[in-house]
Amino acid sequence: MKNQNNKLLIRQLDKKLSAFRPMETTMPETGWLRLIRKTLNMSLQQLSTRMSITPQSVRSIETREKEGTITLNALKEAASALNMRLVYGFVPNDRSLEKIVEEKARERAQEIVMRTSTTMKLEDQENSQERIKQAIEDLADELQREIPKSLWD
Repeated sequence: MKNQNNKLLIRQLDKKLSAFRPMETTMPETGWLRLIRKTLNMSLQQLSTRMSITPQSVRSIETREKEGTITLNALKEAASALNMRLVYGFVPNDRSLEKIVEEKARERAQEIVMRTSTTMKLEDQENSQERIKQAIEDLADELQREIPKSLWD
C-alpha cells in the first residue's frame, strides 16, 4: 500500500508543480521589486510609506533581491504593499518528479547490478548481457516503487 501511495503522491505533486511551468521566466536584471515599482512610477518614499519602513530599507530589499540574498518574508511584505502576492514554487528541470525518480532508480540499479556482475565474473559465474539488462530493469522498477532513502546517496 505504501508503495502505491509513493507513486500517487509523486503524481499529485507533479500535477501541482506543472502549474508553475508556464510561468517560468528569468528574473529581471534589476529584480522584480524594483522593476514593478519603477513600472508603476512609484518612488522609494512611496513604497517605504506603504511598507512602514525607510526608503533606505526599501533600497536594501531591492538590492538583496537582485543579489539573491532576500528572505521570502521580505518579498511577501513588499508584494503585499504593492497589492500583490508572492508566488513561490519549484519546477523540475525539463522533466517531472516521476522522471527524476525513474532516472535515479535506473542509474542506481545499474551501479548495483554491475557491481554484483563484476563480483560474479571474478568467481567464473558471469551472467549474459540479456540477464544483466533484465536485472537492471527489475531492480530499477523495485527502486521506483519503494523509493528508499538510499536512492539519493
